[in-house]
Amino acid sequence: MSNDTRSRRRHPAVFLLLLLPLVAVLVPEFYNFTSPAIGGMPFFYWYQLAWIGGVAVCTGIVYAATRSAR
Repeated sequence: MSNDTRSRRRHPAVFLLLLLPLVAVLVPEFYNFTSPAIGGMPFFYWYQLAWIGGVAVCTGIVYAATRSAR
């Protein structure tokens, strides 16, 4: 077994973190509302914009966890 395969098996839960933004943005029932508005921007839009930072954080956590396993 190669080192890559072993490191992936050590942290399978970390990879599930990448599903969080995917599900959160692809299921409109979670954010198909107009209120609460922030600065006149409806919830529908700022929720999606907030996930830009959320995706960066999730990706950074997965990267750090898998890089340290090597």
